[in-house]
Amino acid sequence: MAKPKLPDIDFPWTPNLAYAVGLLTTDGNLSPDGRHINFTSKDEELVLSVKSCLNLKNRIGKKGNGSYLNEKKYFVLQFGNIQLYRWLVRIGLTPRKSRTIGALEIPNEFFRDFLRGHLDGDGGITTCTDYYNASIKPEYVYIRLCARFISASEKHMRWMKEKIEETLQIFGSLHKAKARSEVHANMWILKFGKKESIKLLSKLYYDKNLPSLSRKRLIAEKFISL
Repeated sequence: MAKPKLPDIDFPWTPNLAYAVGLLTTDGNLSPDGRHINFTSKDEELVLSVKSCLNLKNRIGKKGNGSYLNEKKYFVLQFGNIQLYRWLVRIGLTPRKSRTIGALEIPNEFFRDFLRGHLDGDGGITTCTDYYNASIKPEYVYIRLCARFISASEKHMRWMKEKIEETLQIFGSLHKAKARSEVHANMWILKFGKKESIKLLSKLYYDKNLPSLSRKRLIAEKFISL
């Protein structure tokens, strides 16, 4: 006798769930089997965050990449949940999503938590000190700041840009970085200048007790107040 089909359910949005969805959007993978979800990262802290945000009990493993299979530098969390899998598909995630992902159904209320996960997964916060005009006047030293999001999907990055402008009134620039070789994909990078980055980071790190990657949060905290 066939097992009864599990009903589709809608998972209630929370800041933790939205953050986990952001991480799964970047470093996650939906298996073609329709039930398993994988999350892989060099940062064990991120894997632990996914596990905590989704209340999972699964063991975290390690693996190498295609070039260094014997050097297990990546932390892996794999779990099976048919209903969560189907829900992720309904909001816009799919197997083999890297170059095809587009818009996602993220409620405006939780969009900044999703963005924080996206930033922690494939984004970045960089700073540098510009001494270019210091020879003219010693106090002409400028601290540069840039927040950026990265994806191989142009559709996804255009949606991100429009959604950030619409919900947060923060404006960045989108450009394409050409692939280094035929085996690599072109990457789309959404970048924000210093003023817009400060506004963006203030929105993303709105509370001290939010899940986040500590090394990126420490950079953000130098420019924002909590």
